[in-house]
Amino acid sequence: MTTTHLKTLDVDGKQIAYRFREGKTQPGLVWLGGYRSDMLGTKAEALDAFAERRGHAFLRHDYSGHGESGGDFMHGTVSAWVRESLAIFDEKTSGPQILIGSSMGAWIALRMLEELHKRGEKQRVAGIALIAPAPDFVMELVVPQMRAEDREALEIQGYFEVPSRYPGMSAIYTKALIEDGPNNRTLGKMIDTHCHVHILQGLQDEDVPYAHALKLAQCLPSDDVTMTTVKDGDHRLSREQDLALLVRTIEGMIADL
Repeated sequence: MTTTHLKTLDVDGKQIAYRFREGKTQPGLVWLGGYRSDMLGTKAEALDAFAERRGHAFLRHDYSGHGESGGDFMHGTVSAWVRESLAIFDEKTSGPQILIGSSMGAWIALRMLEELHKRGEKQRVAGIALIAPAPDFVMELVVPQMRAEDREALEIQGYFEVPSRYPGMSAIYTKALIEDGPNNRTLGKMIDTHCHVHILQGLQDEDVPYAHALKLAQCLPSDDVTMTTVKDGDHRLSREQDLALLVRTIEGMIADL
């Protein structure tokens, strides 16, 4: 596989790292990763290999405070990450694109779509694939589970930590993230996607439960949404069979355009 070189773009004074694979076949593919993840994960790498085989452009980046990008994670907000994602999108893509969002990346994708609609550029999005989607996760999944000691830590030090089920990791939630979250509320209203949406959801997902994906589906036009469930799939959906499903899903979306 040919490598894509690391480049950066200045957004709000922060150097946002990205990798871009040129392509000659439309649509292009845009990867939007999850909270505290980076652009070199297994799903992004699988999609990059697919894009190379099929001749599609493939764009991926790290949000500020993530991976190879500059900026302080402790100051990160969804609003900032949406701005960065749009800036990279504007800089590197042309023509129709399929947005592929994983976990929090699904929230970013939906907010990008909303902003593109406001700009009269909805035709730039040809389809949306959402993997274990976590729109509004701050308000829907984090805040309701906060304990008294979490609220105290948030006020005293500006963040709190929750032990993670993944080895060597903990979930960190900052005051900036929590206060900014409602500015990007997506659920609770109909989302005008104007394009096909395909959701992939593991039924064994303990981070973003299946019910959350259903709540999102209820906000989408019912005649243009497909949900595929993976009975034994967890939140990451990164096993070999999960990656194959993801690639087949994108292949199918492209074929239907």
